[in-house]
Amino acid sequence: MATMRYLQAIRLAITEEMERDPNVFLCGEDVGQYQGTYRVTEGLLQKFGAMRVVDTPISEIGIAGLATGSAMAGLRPVAEFMTWSFALEAMDQLVNHAAKITYMSGGRIHCPVVFRGPAGVGTQLSAQHSQSMESWYAHTPGFKVVMPFTPADAHGLLKQAIRDDSPVIFMEHAGLYGTHGEVPDDPDHVVEFGKAVVRRKGKDCTLVGYSRGVLMCLRAAETLAAEGIECEVIDLRTIVPLDMDTVVESVCKTHRAVIAQEEWRNVSVGSEIAARIYEMAFDQMDAPVERVAGADVPMPYAKNLERAAIPTDSDVVAAVKRTLA
Repeated sequence: MATMRYLQAIRLAITEEMERDPNVFLCGEDVGQYQGTYRVTEGLLQKFGAMRVVDTPISEIGIAGLATGSAMAGLRPVAEFMTWSFALEAMDQLVNHAAKITYMSGGRIHCPVVFRGPAGVGTQLSAQHSQSMESWYAHTPGFKVVMPFTPADAHGLLKQAIRDDSPVIFMEHAGLYGTHGEVPDDPDHVVEFGKAVVRRKGKDCTLVGYSRGVLMCLRAAETLAAEGIECEVIDLRTIVPLDMDTVVESVCKTHRAVIAQEEWRNVSVGSEIAARIYEMAFDQMDAPVERVAGADVPMPYAKNLERAAIPTDSDVVAAVKRTLA
């Protein structure tokens, strides 16, 4: 194991996969000479050259089209969006082409492309650049949607994404880039999609999160433990495929559930998980499922208003206490 930052784990995954497979290449705005907006791709241009680290024009639809077309032709592109909010410019290429080409071709054409970049809220980038929109992509058949929490998962899930034959939406929370953790030294370390992990054991309430939502859950669980309330924390890792078996197994033990996310509450990933808990474990519930989510407003720029719009571990604590009456 080596200890490294979340962003370094992502860079290591890209490096290892480019070394392993000559069909893997990187493309996006400023990924080469500028070394990436958050320095995630630092040194890759010098190591692999301009044929495999491609600086693109400022055109998200162009990036998505280049990546989708080259994937259909047999390459394995890793396309970076400077922020997932910018990917809105490329929704036609993403939703109508990358996600659907395997179905439209009757399975004859695969599209092994990874679309990755910073996502999430809370970096004071205001309404147009600070958004959590994972449910948009999870709603589209054909995509796999990945949202890692730890550096080890960022490394292992990205390697799995690059090797996958389906288009993968890989969302890295910008607020996690500086976090540290152990990452396996094994260059073949991958994390399987659709396998949630229990980050903390507990008996009184199940906390379900993904990406930075897991951090909210863990902090809340620590606070509640001091009051004698033991919560089980589940990190989903991937939104599509969604591991409901692990969630339901925990709910059947605790009989209560709180779902924590940063995106808007309305028609969200949390809404879907709550619905499935009711479908699969209704008779096991001793209280309604609680959802903790971002305020239903465009993200403010002012720091005090931004804080008010973003859910916190205190909100999770309050939700758990409501389920316990």
